Amino acid sequence: MPLKVGDKFPEGVKFDFAPITDPDPTSCGRPSEYDASKEFANKKIVLVSVPGAFTPGCQAFHIPPYLQNASKLAEKGVDEVVIIASNDAFVMNAWGKVNGVKGDDKVKFMSDTKTKFSETHGWQAGMGDRNGRWAMVIEKDGKISYSEVEKSPGEVTVSGAEAVLSKL
Repeated sequence: MPLKVGDKFPEGVKFDFAPITDPDPTSCGRPSEYDASKEFANKKIVLVSVPGAFTPGCQAFHIPPYLQNASKLAEKGVDEVVIIASNDAFVMNAWGKVNGVKGDDKVKFMSDTKTKFSETHGWQAGMGDRNGRWAMVIEKDGKISYSEVEKSPGEVTVSGAEAVLSKL
């Protein structure tokens, strides 16, 4: 069941994460388990789910505004933006690199294959195992303050950076 405004971010949420350690998209370290329930504690997180890395809507319209608005999000108190998709951690790492993300950036690209958060606490796209297109804001106390899903996975409105910024 999707989390809604006022719900608490659940325990036991884990993603696969291959940290960006160099700019070469053809090389990648070993993915490790990222305990989101622990790592998100006492941080304001924007969690963005997309149907797939490198897909036209995600690459052209959804993710670039988050990267372009990273400083504005930080000014509004956001500690990190976490992008998840059902792609594996190697693909998510390469996608981050292709988009110019560095290891110390406040934007992280992670794989939602560990606990399938989008399936259990978010929304699916209705296209096989793909994640839906949605965004959530998790406050420092763990409560959800924003949770919206696109009516169609091809749209970027309520899950886009501008919509999230307007609600912070």
